[in-house]
Amino acid sequence: MRIRLCAPSTPFNPDDAARVVALAGDYPGVTLDFHPQCFASQGHFAGADDMRRDAFAECANDPACDAVWFARGGYGAVRMAEAGIARLGEAARGKLYLGYSDAGTMLGGLYRAGIGRPVHAPMPSDIRRDGGEAAVRRVLGWLSGNGSGVEAGLDSRPVAAFNLMTLAMLVGTPLMPDLAGHVVLIEEVAEHLYAIDRLLFHVTAALAEAGAVGIRLGRISDVPLNDREFGMSAMAMVQDWCARRGLEWLGHADIGHDIDNAIVPFGLAERGRGS
Repeated sequence: MRIRLCAPSTPFNPDDAARVVALAGDYPGVTLDFHPQCFASQGHFAGADDMRRDAFAECANDPACDAVWFARGGYGAVRMAEAGIARLGEAARGKLYLGYSDAGTMLGGLYRAGIGRPVHAPMPSDIRRDGGEAAVRRVLGWLSGNGSGVEAGLDSRPVAAFNLMTLAMLVGTPLMPDLAGHVVLIEEVAEHLYAIDRLLFHVTAALAEAGAVGIRLGRISDVPLNDREFGMSAMAMVQDWCARRGLEWLGHADIGHDIDNAIVPFGLAERGRGS
């Protein structure tokens, strides 16, 4: 399996890329090919919008490539996603596309377009976390056919998994996928609880209108301190907004901005293996 990597948002470090490639050496048959664009830098971004667009399209349209793995999140994918997806041809349709956080922009747009198999999964950038090697190995193992890294609570219903802020920003745009009949898994990092409540107000209205089944809540981490207590936990907020919107509260999900972030193939794609 040949995996090409690009960075639709922010740049990746060549030394960290070398560490990830070294890990891949433990998985026979898996080869990683980092596009040079991953290491480009223009302001906040991994190169200009058109550079990121072109690198993504090149990787996705490569007939010799089996999967596109987004190297890092951050912010920036919204600036090139529509144009990049519009450039995809037939070779892009049979691939896996893996990432999370801001890369959820790409996963959502691809899912809407019916292109490939979007998969919420750890990214190479997780190698920088304490214990992050385990997260990277989870993906390499799954791509090699080991299904143990898949989120354990998936059932017979189609699913999608997003960072809450990323999902909120997709609502009402040409990148928002059709989530009718879906169980939606959400997680968040570094947002005040009042901001999470605001996002839930927006997202649950859109999900209810679209005919989604309900929500499972992943980890809400690194919540900043506010000048007063909000008075509700993240779980209580989700339960409250689900009740208001007529969505099902479906419990916890094993996803988040951390080394335990589980793999969630979108829809009803084969979940046991990536190969």
